[in-house]
Amino acid sequence: MTTIYAVRHGETPWNVEGRYQGQLDPPLNERGHQQAEATARALAPLGIEAIYSSDLKRAAQTAEALARLTGLPIVFDPRLREIHQGEWQGVLVEEIQRRWPEVFEGWRRDPWHYRPPGGETLQALRERVLAAIWDIVRRHPEGTVAVFTHKLPIALLKIEFKGAPPDQLWELLPKNGAWEVFEVRPEK
Repeated sequence: MTTIYAVRHGETPWNVEGRYQGQLDPPLNERGHQQAEATARALAPLGIEAIYSSDLKRAAQTAEALARLTGLPIVFDPRLREIHQGEWQGVLVEEIQRRWPEVFEGWRRDPWHYRPPGGETLQALRERVLAAIWDIVRRHPEGTVAVFTHKLPIALLKIEFKGAPPDQLWELLPKNGAWEVFEVRPEK
């Protein structure tokens, strides 16, 4: 079994503002750096043998805190990025609700059948995140690894590996700096 600590990046200014980040690249704010340090201190004694991260700055900066404590390199994988939110990236939630009311309502009510205009589907996100996770599991079949990523990838991992109901996606989103532990058996 591979033990995966899937960590959501620390807080950014856009998290505070309520601005959709998607695959745009804001850095951590001061609180986000504090969350990264606290996460690193909690994970460092757990026998982590490898660190993987989304290549987006907010995840990378969160992973760097653990890399400094453990001396491990960070392996960056763009498949661990957040969902691409198309025209909604960089836009405040209130403006999205005003400019795209029907699509936004559909996305909130039934995200498996809606997507941000010009953005990625949840199914496409699921496929690329799981491809990255299975590659990590194959590399560390009995190991313990840290994976720094984003809220929707972690919610999808809860559905995949913990049997969480797909229709409760929005309730599965972790807070900034939080992590989930997954025990994953290598694929046969």
